[in-house]
Amino acid sequence: MSNVIIYSQNDCPPCTFIKNYLTEKNVDYTEKNISLNSTYRNEMIDYDAFATPFILLNNEPMYQIDMDKINAELNIE
Repeated sequence: MSNVIIYSQNDCPPCTFIKNYLTEKNVDYTEKNISLNSTYRNEMIDYDAFATPFILLNNEPMYQIDMDKINAELNIE
């Protein structure tokens, strides 16, 4: 099973897009909203990520939305 963590923030259209996409495809994910929790922001910065959405896909950092990689890793057709 894949492990997906999405670091997001309020009023972030790309964050909303990827969360909606994964929900539609019945992919479970953990959301960490940096607007609500500074600990999540610090976790993100530890990966040298400074923009949302920042995605950890099976513990591999994804600094921008790469739909081909997401679909391949999660076996989405």
